[in-house]
Amino acid sequence: MSSSFTVRFLAPPCCPSSRSKTLLCATPTVAPAAPDAVEASRLEPRVEERDGYWVLKEQYRGGISPQEKVKLEKDPMKLFMEGGIEDLAKISLEEIESSKHTKDDIDVRLKWLGLFHRRKHHYGRFMMRLKLPNGVTTSAQTRYLASVIRKYGKDGCADVTTRQNWQIRGVVLPDVPEILKGLAEVGLTSLQSGMDNVRNPVGNPLAGIDPNEIVDTRPYNNLLSQFITANSLGNPAMSNLPRKWNVCVVGSHDLFEHPHINDLAYMPANNKDGRFGFNLLVGGFFSAKRCAEAIPLDAWVSADDVIPVCKAILETYRDLGFRGNRQKTRMMWLIDELGIEVFRSEVEKRMAGKQLARAQEDLVKKQWERRDYLGVHPQKQEGISYVGIHIPVGRVQADEMDELARLADEYGTGELRLTVEQNIIIPNVDNSKLEALLKEPLLKDRFSPEPSLLMKTLVACTGNQFCGQAIIETKARALKVTEEVERQVAVTRPVRMHWTGCPNTCGQVQVADIGFMGCMARDENGKATEGVDIFLGGRIGSDSHLAELYNKGVPCKNLVPVVVDILVKHFGAVQRNREEEED
Repeated sequence: MSSSFTVRFLAPPCCPSSRSKTLLCATPTVAPAAPDAVEASRLEPRVEERDGYWVLKEQYRGGISPQEKVKLEKDPMKLFMEGGIEDLAKISLEEIESSKHTKDDIDVRLKWLGLFHRRKHHYGRFMMRLKLPNGVTTSAQTRYLASVIRKYGKDGCADVTTRQNWQIRGVVLPDVPEILKGLAEVGLTSLQSGMDNVRNPVGNPLAGIDPNEIVDTRPYNNLLSQFITANSLGNPAMSNLPRKWNVCVVGSHDLFEHPHINDLAYMPANNKDGRFGFNLLVGGFFSAKRCAEAIPLDAWVSADDVIPVCKAILETYRDLGFRGNRQKTRMMWLIDELGIEVFRSEVEKRMAGKQLARAQEDLVKKQWERRDYLGVHPQKQEGISYVGIHIPVGRVQADEMDELARLADEYGTGELRLTVEQNIIIPNVDNSKLEALLKEPLLKDRFSPEPSLLMKTLVACTGNQFCGQAIIETKARALKVTEEVERQVAVTRPVRMHWTGCPNTCGQVQVADIGFMGCMARDENGKATEGVDIFLGGRIGSDSHLAELYNKGVPCKNLVPVVVDILVKHFGAVQRNREEEED
């Protein structure tokens, strides 16, 4: 992987933080140059509205992907907006399998409702992905999700994802209509959370409680989610994108929101008159074939125009994006083709007569030591603290969700915050209650506020336990390898290790200090075995940088000594036996 990517809104060269370690910095890149000319015909919209849904025009249907053909046969949103899910849920799986149309419903179209059929490993069961703007949830919502997964026994569990939301597992199709009603009753939705839709809007997990926040990101992410889903009623105008699309609103100097890997990132900035708004970054994404960091659109919008500019960017992508090879349909490919200025002008054309101002004064501090939100920390509200707790690789069971809900009610204000590192924050804890909270069995035995330095930043995708695309098992293996490594070496600071089961990189290995991407490898006898490609040097925050490939095809059974060697050579770890001798 190239090391030339960098977030353009940061001032090069990279500035060292207070840590003594040398930082890995990318050489600055430039935005895609404008082509010599973009023909007017290329800027003709490729989609049109028909009967309330957006469809690809006939002249652009050559060479489209199988997924696009499924969308053309029937708009997936009809399953929700026209009650199709009610009828589908009554059909047996045997009958569903007898028709390509209904088979496509459960394997493809239901993803628009946040339902992912686990055909390969858990046939007939679904993962359901929720929308949880800014990662904020309530005790009532948490209890409801616990009640859903509890009925599925060993097949039911929940995961905190790398986009600040919940995924629940074990769901069966006949239960879906009732689950959707239950979600609505507690203020949740799973609508438009999968496939060619806008994913969960990410924000500062400390929004509204952080003494050092720049802006409270919750109102903006709530508005984004309401716009994208039409208040959970369904928004067909935004549901037929060429591919998935990620958005975040930055509210912290820490860049907890990971703006450099989003299709659209709102960066807080003041204009020359001191009016608050946002500079815009566009095009960041990960995929199996390419990873790219977001680049500046060289545009500033006021806080009032957060939704209009989002709409304009989405419409530009929807109207003009390529719909062939799925590996070349993310928004950055369109930006590359048009050039950033033509792309910008197309966005401006869709801004209802408004002109886009050029980028303004950035409010994110360039030199900022990223803070740790795990443990106990004072809020901006006097006498109140938040407690960040570690959720090992994000996996939670029904009884644990009920306990989390109880803790949120008993010690806080019935609220929980999910983070992109798959952890949870309990906000609004009165300082007089902190001692009792920290003694709770769930925090003492399972979800520690003070995990070890290697465990606290460990991230893992679903892996092949549930996901059919994953090549290897990730969650249990990530924990086991980390535990074995910790027995051999000691580190003096957190080292972020991310695991992903396949090149789709849901585990975001490219932003990790050490990343493990699942692959098939050969052992010492030449036998095929589960393995990983190892990535090294990813950075987040003010000196962001994508990791580079370090070692290919390492068998998982041989991984511990390799990780130990990396930690010693690159992160200053000390062998335990040597540490004991020095003591």
